[in-house]
Amino acid sequence: MAQRRRPGRTLLGFFIGLAIAYGLVALAGTWTPTLGLDLQGGTRITLIAEGSPTEANLTEAAGIIDDRVNGSGVSEAEVTTQGSDFIVVEIPGQSRRDLVETVERQAQLRFRLVACTSLDNRCGPSGTPNQPEEPTPSDQPSGPVITPTPSAGTGGQTEDPTDPQTDGSANRAPASYGQQGGQRDGKNDGKQDGKQDGNRNGGDQEPTDSPTESPTGEPTEVPTVPEGDLGDPLIWIDSPDQASVAAFQAFECPPAGEAALVEDDPDRPLVTCDDQGVKYLLSTAMIEGTQLTGAEAGIPPQQVDWVVTLDFDGSGTETFTAISRALVDTGKQFAIVLDGQVISAPTMDGLITNGQAQISGNFNERTATSLATSLRYGSLPISFEPDPQVETVGPSLAGNQLAAGLLAGAVGLLLVMLYCLLYYRGLGLVVLASLAIAAAATYALVLLLSETANFTLSLPGIAGLIVAVGITADSFIVYFERIRDEMRDGKSMPVAVESGWARARNTCLAADAVSLLAALVLYIFATGVVKGFAFALGLSTLIDLVVFFWFTHPMVSWLAKFPFFSRGHRFSGLSAETLGIDSINLRGTVEGRA
Repeated sequence: MAQRRRPGRTLLGFFIGLAIAYGLVALAGTWTPTLGLDLQGGTRITLIAEGSPTEANLTEAAGIIDDRVNGSGVSEAEVTTQGSDFIVVEIPGQSRRDLVETVERQAQLRFRLVACTSLDNRCGPSGTPNQPEEPTPSDQPSGPVITPTPSAGTGGQTEDPTDPQTDGSANRAPASYGQQGGQRDGKNDGKQDGKQDGNRNGGDQEPTDSPTESPTGEPTEVPTVPEGDLGDPLIWIDSPDQASVAAFQAFECPPAGEAALVEDDPDRPLVTCDDQGVKYLLSTAMIEGTQLTGAEAGIPPQQVDWVVTLDFDGSGTETFTAISRALVDTGKQFAIVLDGQVISAPTMDGLITNGQAQISGNFNERTATSLATSLRYGSLPISFEPDPQVETVGPSLAGNQLAAGLLAGAVGLLLVMLYCLLYYRGLGLVVLASLAIAAAATYALVLLLSETANFTLSLPGIAGLIVAVGITADSFIVYFERIRDEMRDGKSMPVAVESGWARARNTCLAADAVSLLAALVLYIFATGVVKGFAFALGLSTLIDLVVFFWFTHPMVSWLAKFPFFSRGHRFSGLSAETLGIDSINLRGTVEGRA
C-alpha cells in the first residue's frame, strides 16, 4: 500500500481554503449569524382575505407565500392559516422589508403597450391625442430595455426594415396577430375598420362612464369603453380613444415611492404610475403573467447590472413575437405591470422570437430577486385587504431556554473531547484539533450563507449542528480503530495509517451518506424550523467529510513521521500495552503480510 507522500501540501491547501472563507466573511462585513424567529424575534404580517375564500384557496395561498419567503434560502419564515380569513406570516428579523413586500404582493402580472406618459406630449392637454410622429434616435427613451437573453439570442432570426412584408406596417403586427388583437375573447368580431377609426379618433361614441378624480389625488378609474371600440392595441397606442386620454389627464399619481391604487382590468386600458411618480396610459393587456413559465434574477455574463429573465409559454411566445416585430427599434415602450403598478417600461431592443427575454432597469439584488421570486411562484388565488397589519414580535424562546440549549451542547462536546483524550491519548489531540477546525469551518459557512442564502440560525438549527458532532466523532473512532487493528496485524504505524485509511474511508462515506440522505428527505418534505434543522445537519455532515479527508487523514499521516507515534510511546495511544500486543513493528510489515 503506497503511503501518502506529502500530507503537508494537503494541510496547506486546506488552511488556504479556510482562510479564503474567512476573507469572504470579512468582505461581507458581518461576524454574527442571522438568528431565527425563536432567538431574535422578527416581523409578523397578518393578511386578511377579501370575500369568503374556501379553505382550499386559503391553504394554497399560504403555500405560495411560504414558497416566496423561503424560496431564495432558508429564512425559516413561518406561514400559518388562522380561521377562515387570516394568513399569518412571521419572518425572522425586524427590518426585513424586502420579505414583507414579497408577502404583500399579489403578483398579478400583465404586459401592456404604452400609449403615452407624463414625460412626453403624445396625449395633448386638449384631450385630443396628438398624431404620432416617426421616432428618431434622439426621441427614443434612454431608459430600460427589453432584450433577448444573451444565451438564447433571437434564434438567428432577423428582419430587414425594408422587407416587403414589413414595409409600410412597421408599427403593426402581422395579419394573423391583427385578427387576434381585434377579436379579443371573441368580442370584437365583425367590427368595421371605419367604425374603429372613428372611435379611436374621438368620434361621436360616448363612453359609458366618465372619469372621476378627487382633488386629493385619489385613483381615477379608466372609463368603461363599449366592446369593440378599441380594436388592435398596436394601433390604439398611436391614437388612443378620447375617454382614455381624458382619464389620463385627470389622474394624479401618489407621491414617489407609493403605489397607485387602481383597478387592473385586463380588458380595459389602464392609467397608472410607476414608483417614481411617472404616469402612464396603457393599452389592454397583451400577455398575462400566467403565460410565464419562468422568471429568474441574476447578472448576465460580462454585465454589472441585475436583470430579470422571463420565459413565455407557447401562446405567450407567439404574442410576444408579434409585439417584438411591431415595436423593435421604434422607441415605443412596452410596460410590465405588477399589481397595477408599472415596474418597468422598456423599449424593444432586438427582435425576440423564442419567448426568452430579460428586463433590465433600475434593479438591485434585492428588488430583482423579490420580483423574480413573486413571479416564479405565481399569483395568489385570493386577494387580501390593503394595508395588512405588520408588527414586531419578540423571540418565542426565553433567554434561559436558549442558554440551557447551548449549555447542553457545550457539555456534550466536552464529554466527547474528554473521552477521546482518555481513550486515544495522543491521537485524541487530533480529535480536538479536527473538532476545532470543523467548528471554524461551520461558523464561516453559516456567516456566508446568512448573507447569500438568507440562512437563519434557530434553536433547531443549532441542534442540527450539535448532532453532527457525534457524526464527526464517529469518523475519528472508525479511522483510529482501523489503524490499531492494522498495527495488531504486525504493520508499522506509518503503513497502518494508509492501509487503515483505505478501509475506514468507505465505512465513513457510507455512514455520512445515510446522514445526508436523511437530511435531504427532511429538507424536501419539512417546512419552517424543521427544514432549518435538516439544512444544518446536512451542512455539518458535508463539513465532516471535508475535514476528515483534507485535515484528519493528512494530519495523522504527518504525525506518523514522529517517533512519539511511530514507536508507540505510552501516551501516544498506540503503545504495545494499549494495543494488547508484545511489541510494535518499527520496520514495515511482518513477514508474509502485504
